[in-house]
Amino acid sequence: MKNPGYPPKQGLYDPAHEHDACGVGFVVHIKGEKSHQIVEQAITVLENLDHRGACGCEENTGDGAGILLQIPHAFFQHACKGLGFSLPEPGEYGVGMIFLPDDRKLRPRCEKTLEKIIADEGQKLLGWRKVPTDNMYLGDTAKACEPFVRQVFIARGKGIKDDLAFERKLYVIRRRAENALRYGKDAVGEYFYVPSMSCKTIIYKGMLTARQLATFYPDLTDPLVEAAIAVVHSRFSTNTFPSWGRAHPYRYLIHNGEINTLRGNENWTHARQSMLASALFDGDLPKLFPIIQEDGSDSAKFDNCLEFLALSGRSLPHAMMMMIPEPWENHESMDEKKRAFYEFHSALSEPWDGPASIAFTDGTVVGAVLDRNGLRPSRYYVTKDDLVIMASEVGVLDVPPERVLEKRRLQPGRMFLVDTQEGRIISDEEIKQGMAGERPYRQWLDENSVHFDKLPGVDEKQPPHRRQATLERLQTFGYSFEDLRINIGPMAQNGIQPVGSMGTDTPLAVLSDKPQLLYNYFKQLFAQVTNPPIDPIREELITSTTLTLGSEGNLLDPKPESCRQLRISGPILKNSEMEKLRQIDRPGIKPVTLPILFNPHEGKTGLEGALEELFAAADRAIAGGATILILSDKGADRTHAPIPALLASAGLHHHLIRTGARTRVGLVLESGEPREVHHFCLLIGYGIQAVNPYLAFECLNYMIGEGMLKDIAYYDAVKGYIKAGVKGVVKVMAKMGISTIKSYCGAQIFEAVGLGRELIDKYFTWTPSRVGGIGLEDVALEAERQHAKAYPTYPLDGRTLEVHGQYQYRADGELHLFNPKTIHLLQKAARTNNYATFKEYTKLVDDQSERIATLRALMELKFAAKPVPLEEVEPVEEIVKRFKTGAMSYGSISKEAHEALAIAMNRIGGKSNTGEGGEDPARYVPDANGDSRNSAIKQVASGRFGVTSYYLTQAKELQIKMAQGAKPGEGGELPGRKVYPWIAKVRYSTPGVGLISPPPHHDIYSIEDLAQLIHDLKNANHHARISVKLVAEVGVGTIAAGVAKGHADVVL
Repeated sequence: MKNPGYPPKQGLYDPAHEHDACGVGFVVHIKGEKSHQIVEQAITVLENLDHRGACGCEENTGDGAGILLQIPHAFFQHACKGLGFSLPEPGEYGVGMIFLPDDRKLRPRCEKTLEKIIADEGQKLLGWRKVPTDNMYLGDTAKACEPFVRQVFIARGKGIKDDLAFERKLYVIRRRAENALRYGKDAVGEYFYVPSMSCKTIIYKGMLTARQLATFYPDLTDPLVEAAIAVVHSRFSTNTFPSWGRAHPYRYLIHNGEINTLRGNENWTHARQSMLASALFDGDLPKLFPIIQEDGSDSAKFDNCLEFLALSGRSLPHAMMMMIPEPWENHESMDEKKRAFYEFHSALSEPWDGPASIAFTDGTVVGAVLDRNGLRPSRYYVTKDDLVIMASEVGVLDVPPERVLEKRRLQPGRMFLVDTQEGRIISDEEIKQGMAGERPYRQWLDENSVHFDKLPGVDEKQPPHRRQATLERLQTFGYSFEDLRINIGPMAQNGIQPVGSMGTDTPLAVLSDKPQLLYNYFKQLFAQVTNPPIDPIREELITSTTLTLGSEGNLLDPKPESCRQLRISGPILKNSEMEKLRQIDRPGIKPVTLPILFNPHEGKTGLEGALEELFAAADRAIAGGATILILSDKGADRTHAPIPALLASAGLHHHLIRTGARTRVGLVLESGEPREVHHFCLLIGYGIQAVNPYLAFECLNYMIGEGMLKDIAYYDAVKGYIKAGVKGVVKVMAKMGISTIKSYCGAQIFEAVGLGRELIDKYFTWTPSRVGGIGLEDVALEAERQHAKAYPTYPLDGRTLEVHGQYQYRADGELHLFNPKTIHLLQKAARTNNYATFKEYTKLVDDQSERIATLRALMELKFAAKPVPLEEVEPVEEIVKRFKTGAMSYGSISKEAHEALAIAMNRIGGKSNTGEGGEDPARYVPDANGDSRNSAIKQVASGRFGVTSYYLTQAKELQIKMAQGAKPGEGGELPGRKVYPWIAKVRYSTPGVGLISPPPHHDIYSIEDLAQLIHDLKNANHHARISVKLVAEVGVGTIAAGVAKGHADVVL
């Protein structure tokens, strides 16, 4: 039997990057009347969602399908009679659905371990039942890892008062069994899995297609299997490694979508464990830890948290409102009680953010909710005979129109609920008003929560202009003249992050011989296809920049003081706000400042010692009642260098997670180092909740004093800079489909390039890093060199900032692959049509690559010992037919260049690409000399500029552009000054008006949507190949596999 789960982490593969998108549905009888017909109808719904599931290379091996039912008592009573034991009344026993190893030695060991745990927990084992299965129609892959499926029956022990208490005890039994058999010392790993263990519900699922479920599990076709609630799911796993355990449903939910903030949610949940206490579990709480199982999918981890909240005293709707709150911050017309509910709970936990359609049930109520953006569709019918049918789309069950009482769609952030005990549908408004009215949340907030903006404070003072002192500090933190001119100045002047038109041709930080900030070793991740980016412009109303600072309290027992936190409206604080923060004198809010400095002459030892002292100082401060820790490098001088702010912040964040103290404090950074949007994003992503970039503000004052910033007051410059910084962070969050900074905080949505494993594991835990790199010793050396520049042995007169040449070429600056010499040679070769000059150009570029500016420059071609005979090599004429140009749009390059590329490619039989700017229909007609200016590849991008039916029919290949190569996760942008009338004509737009491609295709929010567009384009042009352009990132292979399952002809 093969491992039923994912392969282990190896090479560039990591199971953490698996994605999925699915079909969801349920059938419920509102009055709670059980029947086999409900089960049959649910299976029909599942089979009609088969196109939303997927299979790999084997058509009979599915990505996963399953059904969750209420326990069919009559069926089990009949089935168990022949097994030597009888069942008590419903609710007096629970059923565990168990996936066991097929190995005859391992299986008895698992069973005995589970039986011992049942006895230890004071419950009674009734017996085991082998679940009949029929694998005749399964593919070889599914058969190879097929588990041995058994059901265990457990009678309620003495002292268990009610169903809910029994459900908690079964939860404890399952978690103990999982910890022992999946993760313990003698574990069998993923060979042991418990789909469900409950006294209310049972789950049948597996690595099946939707149509195989009822065949594989004959139980489901027995007329005695009756239910009033049946929830089904068909999985589209965008990878080649589906598994039995990761099929849905999970214990409480089915999920179509992605949780984009998963790493942060996991970190925060783990950190909260040390503060949890609950009388409901009567000492069993530690047995449940960790709450979230590390090897689960995003859906499984969401289910772990939902289950924990639901069994800890909250109703399912209450728990769902906490985990997926609607966008309340900017909702001016929202009822005040409901707003208070959301505001109070935002002090307890952060949202699980990402596109999602989730159906949930505990066997009594069943409901559904969409994410705050509504990016996964769901629709439902209510019939006159008290049925509710909900699914990802309409038409999943044939219902005569005359039977339909009501049909609607789920709305963003809204909840739909059926209570079979009360026998009615409960509206979103009633659910939430009921939750909001349970406790006096507004009163608790008014008495405890502190709104930072409403506190009296000091005015922002313009500091005196001290040129030399400012320059000294700027050099200490590695500022360059480019930082001022290209980043900080435009941010202050325009209130937006500056945009460049080209990609970067400078070396990676780890390969550069110039000083580098630690931020430069990290790359932002972005969403594409399965968890799309959101549009921060169109969807501004649902974004939130609010954060809270302070101690969270016990999640399981909220009290008025649980919201005793400082609420700030944005993550960037002015100098005056830092002063106000330090002066706060409120119960439960105690800020303490910790220095982040070290002796630069002590190298790695000094830096490591300073970090350990920082961690110890933080522990002492927390023990002394601190609820806000301010990390400050303001004391930097000749003998004290600043610890790299990102290293100190991330290191302390993870130290506090490991010690269980992270949720006891808020983290604020007061540093001269951060000045770019990327810096702010990294700091927030690694746990900092507010940043005061004091030197950036001093820099603005310096620029005004030096005449570099004109016609703007210092106060307005600070305001513009903060606005640009916050908007930039929101834009980066949107790349990952995240709407709230509170969810983004600690989410670590970055990969490291060039950091060593030891450094990653200790200070940037769980950060992906594909290659090795520098360690703490190198970081210390970099800091020492930078400090030495600011404080040379012999003081220099006429001190000025260096021009690093990061953005624009400088002779003594950073290496650029494209520089005046290479560009001159290329232009000369093209203008003179001189092949010898072109060879000079290619040799120069190749020689530069050998200076190791890129990762590929670290590799060498490996030649075969014996060359391939020339007669076996394709002729040049055939090879060039595979040539394709880059997708540069008309508008980003000139008409002459765009057409020349098309003519050249058509002459040699290659393919040119229109880019996303459309194409003049006049080019579809060959020129008089026989040349064709028609581009063979035509792009369909998110803006759909120039896309018409005629355009689509003139292509040999239609390319769906899912992400912008130069700015992944963002849309392309053509400034208004470049939208000339002739370009506007081709793009069907207005001259002079800037054009921005949205980050997502607004009709593609899932893999199924992409499959639909592929289908539509194939119908628009039967002869064209359909290609999908992705951007390379960590885990892109899993997305590419899913795109291939969506029937794309080419993935690039």
